[in-house]
Amino acid sequence: MIRAKQELLHALRDALAELARELGTTPPAAAFESPRQAAHGDLAITVAMPMARALRANPRELADRLVVQLRGSAAFERWVDAIGVAGPGFINLRLASAARQAVVAEVLEAGAGYGRAAASGRRVMVEFVSANPTGPLHVGHGRNAALGDCICNLLETQGDRVHREFYYNDAGVQIQTLALSTQARLRGLAPGDAGWPEEAYNGEYIADIAADFAARKTVRADDREFTASGHVDDLEGISRFAVAYLRHEQDLDLAAFGVRFDRYYLESSLYTSGRVEDTVRRLVASGKTYEHDGALWLRSTEYGDDKDRVMRKSDGSYTYFVPDVAYHVAKFERGFTKVINVQGTDHHGTVARVRAGLQALGLGIPAGYPDYALYKMITVMKGGQEVKISKRAGSYVTLRDLVEWTSRDAVRFFLASRKADTEFTFDIDLALATGDENPVFYVQYAHARIASVLAQYDGARDFAGADLSLLTAPTETALMLELAKYPETLARAAADLAPHDVAFYLRELAAAFHAWYASERFLVDEAELARARMALLAATAQVLRNALGVLGVSAPESMVRAAPTEALA
Repeated sequence: MIRAKQELLHALRDALAELARELGTTPPAAAFESPRQAAHGDLAITVAMPMARALRANPRELADRLVVQLRGSAAFERWVDAIGVAGPGFINLRLASAARQAVVAEVLEAGAGYGRAAASGRRVMVEFVSANPTGPLHVGHGRNAALGDCICNLLETQGDRVHREFYYNDAGVQIQTLALSTQARLRGLAPGDAGWPEEAYNGEYIADIAADFAARKTVRADDREFTASGHVDDLEGISRFAVAYLRHEQDLDLAAFGVRFDRYYLESSLYTSGRVEDTVRRLVASGKTYEHDGALWLRSTEYGDDKDRVMRKSDGSYTYFVPDVAYHVAKFERGFTKVINVQGTDHHGTVARVRAGLQALGLGIPAGYPDYALYKMITVMKGGQEVKISKRAGSYVTLRDLVEWTSRDAVRFFLASRKADTEFTFDIDLALATGDENPVFYVQYAHARIASVLAQYDGARDFAGADLSLLTAPTETALMLELAKYPETLARAAADLAPHDVAFYLRELAAAFHAWYASERFLVDEAELARARMALLAATAQVLRNALGVLGVSAPESMVRAAPTEALA
C-alpha cells in the first residue's frame, strides 16, 4: 500500500498542477487524509475547500474538476475502486483490494526497517533527564527519560544522527547541601536531631552514602570515579564522593530503564573552560547589556521576552540562565544546528531568555534555537490514594520505586502515552492489571496472541509467495489499513516530538488485530487462505515490535490474561 499511496500522491500532485495551471494560480500541496468515518472510504482529499476560498470559487465544482483529472491517471485506474465528491467538496477514495493487501508484503520485506526513512545526514542533539546528582531520580525524571529517549528513537527512524546528552550541575548550593547532609550523617545525626542542618536532604540514601564514605569505598559512574577518605572533616572529599555515588545510582536506574547517553556535560566545565566569562564578554560587546543597581542586565525584551533579565547580580554571581546560554553556544559550535531540550514546564520561563541571549550574541544562531519539549509532572496513585513519599528519597516517589512496583514496560509505555504538556496520573493498580483496561498489556497481548498462533502453524514460514488476494474479510481490510498508517505516524510523531502518537497508534493497531482475531479463524483447512492469514499475522507482529521498540517496550511472545480468553480460532 505504501507504493500505491506514493503513486497516487504523485498523480494527485500532477492533477493539482494541471488544475492550477488552468485556473492561473499556484498549485497547493498534495496530501491525503483519513476520512472521519470508515464508510466514507480509505483516503480523503480536502484541498478543494481551501483552494476555492483563495479563488473565491465553488469548492464542489473544483472537486468535480479535480476528480476528472484523477480518473484519467494510470495510478488511480490501477489502485482505486471508487472515487466521488461529498459534502462541500470532500473527495473520498476507496482503494482497490490489491492496494490494501500490498502492505503485508511490504512489511514482511522491510522487517525491522518498515516505517523508517533513509538517512537524512542531519545531526540532532537531544538533551534530557539532566538531573542534578543530589538524590535519587524521581518520577518526574522518569517522564523526562521516557519522553527524551522516545524522541531520540523517533528522530532516528527518520534518518537523523541523534546525540544524547545529559547536563548536570556538579557544583553550587545544592551540592554543598548534599555534602553537609552526608557529613551530618557521618557525625551520627539524623533528621530531627539537634544540629541537623535545616536545609539538609532527609532521605535514607544520605545514610547509605555516609556509610560507604566511612568504609572508604570507591564508586564509579559513567563519567567519574572517586575513593572516599573516610574522614568526617573532609568536606570536599565528601562532596566529590556523594556526587559520584549518586551519579552511579542514576546510571543504574537509567540502564534499568533502557536509557543511554553519549555524553555527560558538567555545568562546572562552563566556568573552568572560561565559556561563561567569554559569553558575558561577547554580550557586553554586542551592546545588548546595561548596568543598573549594580547588576548587569540583558536587553531580552528586544527578542520577545516580557522583561529584561539580570545576568550578573550585584554580588558578582551569575543568574542561572547565563551558563545555559554558554552551554547552548557550545552545542551550536559543536555542529548541532538542531537541538531539543526535554524539560519540565517549570522551565518555561527560561525559554525566551536563553533564546534572547543566543540571538544577542550575533553568532548566526537561528531564531528559535533550541527547541523545547516541555512536560508536566505526574501524580502517582495506588488503591485510589495518592502516593507522595518514598522512604528512600524522603520526600518523593522515585523512578526506581515505580519500576519495582510495576515493570519497566508499564512505566515506559504509560509515561510516553500522554501528550507531554498535559497532567498525567500514573495508576499503579492499572499498570499491574492483566486485562484489556491496561493499555500496555492490551498491546503486548496482541503480539503474544500472534506468536501463539504462528507457533501452531505447521506450514512454510516463508510467506513471500502467499496469495494476499484472499485477505478480503472486513476485519482484515481494517487491519491492513492500520499497518499502512505506521510510516506516516512515525514521520508525524517525529516532526511534532510526540511519542504519544505512537502509543495511540499501537492501541489502534492492537484493537484492529483483536477484532480480526475475534471474527475469523486462522488455522483453517484451506492451505492458501491459512498461509495468507499467517502472512498478515506475521506482518502485524512486525509492526507491533517496531512501534513498541520506539517506545522502548518489549514485545513478549507469551502472556497470562486475567480474564478467560477465547478459544483459539
